Amino acid sequence: MFNSLLPAVQTALVHTPEPAAAFQATLQLVGEYLHADRCFLYVRDPAAGRGRIAFCWRRTAAIPDPRHDWQDDTTDLPQQDPLFRAALAARPSVYVEDVETAPPTVLNRAFEQETFGHSALIHAHITENGRLWGILQPCLFGQPRTWTPAEHTAVESVLSLLLPVIQQYMGTVSTQAGGV
Repeated sequence: MFNSLLPAVQTALVHTPEPAAAFQATLQLVGEYLHADRCFLYVRDPAAGRGRIAFCWRRTAAIPDPRHDWQDDTTDLPQQDPLFRAALAARPSVYVEDVETAPPTVLNRAFEQETFGHSALIHAHITENGRLWGILQPCLFGQPRTWTPAEHTAVESVLSLLLPVIQQYMGTVSTQAGGV
């Protein structure tokens, strides 16, 4: 299973030189590989402390689309969201099998329900030298999900491929309100 995601993402990134299209192709590949309901990418400018959910793949239009404009992400968000706090600290990615039973040290259940509404998720941190550049987040709605060791390996294998594309993308956008 692991062997199928990495080469598919590598191919998508090589054959899709425009970052936005490359992200969309990658999100679909990851989402379908994991049989997820949704997969989004949070992109971030670590120097400015701003980020946004800029790209999203959804299995159906009935799944909520969480995309939003640029936001300061080093003020209130780390206090509200332990997952984001872990990402900012460049800790390992977090694989949540059940939002309802995860301890408060891992996630803020009320925040997750209100903001995202998912039941199981992967909070995959895209970092370089202790700096957060992005978060890849596949998720499921309506039921818990056990993430297999092979899925952990597969997801982790694509994070380093996304880093230079995020960095390229961030060089082309303004992180101010209304930026692309």
